[in-house]
Amino acid sequence: MNQGPPASSAKWGDLGIRALSAAVLIPAVLADVWAGGIWFHLFVALIGILMAQEWVNIVHGDNPLQFALHAAGAMCGALLPLDVGLAGGIAAILVLSVLSAAAAARSQPNGPAWRYLGVPYVSLPLIALVVLRQDPDYGVASIVLVMLMVWAADTLAYFAGRIIGGPKLAPRISPKKTWAGMGGAMAGSALAALCVGLVLGVPGLWMLLVVAAVLAVVEQGGDLFKSAMKRHYGVKDSGRLIPGHGGVIDRVDGLVAVAAAAALIGALRAGVDHAGAGILVW
Repeated sequence: MNQGPPASSAKWGDLGIRALSAAVLIPAVLADVWAGGIWFHLFVALIGILMAQEWVNIVHGDNPLQFALHAAGAMCGALLPLDVGLAGGIAAILVLSVLSAAAAARSQPNGPAWRYLGVPYVSLPLIALVVLRQDPDYGVASIVLVMLMVWAADTLAYFAGRIIGGPKLAPRISPKKTWAGMGGAMAGSALAALCVGLVLGVPGLWMLLVVAAVLAVVEQGGDLFKSAMKRHYGVKDSGRLIPGHGGVIDRVDGLVAVAAAAALIGALRAGVDHAGAGILVW
């Protein structure tokens, strides 16, 4: 009788395809971050539109009107700050959020609260990425920091969760997440920040490591937010675009959360125009 694959191989069964997908995607993403300008804005807009498509497919039953509103929100977040500034972009997203909520309330009078969250979710983090990248001195470095922290947090959480295991973090939302994985995420994020900080020679390195560890908690929270949404709607993956990772939302759930938090911290410390310095230099 076929007993199926050994438990150890099943445990690591997705590692190869995840690593291959990362090897293809990461250089392309970093090249676009380095290029900056309109290329970065277009890349961010594309990510937002793909997120919009997946969100609307799950939450709104692939409703065309909702996709138009969500995709417009993504484009406002990525592109409007170029022309009308940050305030104009946020105002446009607010209007689109209200229109989306009104349409959802009309078509799903007794639907869940998820139907009101899509436009802000796919739009506001894009503004955060734009704000960080536009820093004249630390734009590239701040985006690279955010991405490396998220990638390192994901990677060490993956290995710590599978090697150490132990108590579950939020079993009703994400049964595979463990407290050991959370510790691995915090260590990975701090390690990435240490590397970036040493390369750049920024002051206040210990404070940067503390902030990085806190942002790893935010990253895990972004993952749990996505998992809660998917569990509510009974779906395993947000999409099938990225082999080994599912959809775009599955891949960037932590990134959008960390980018939003990092941009907010940076802007509060150094102003919107120097948010990158605000998150890097302590």
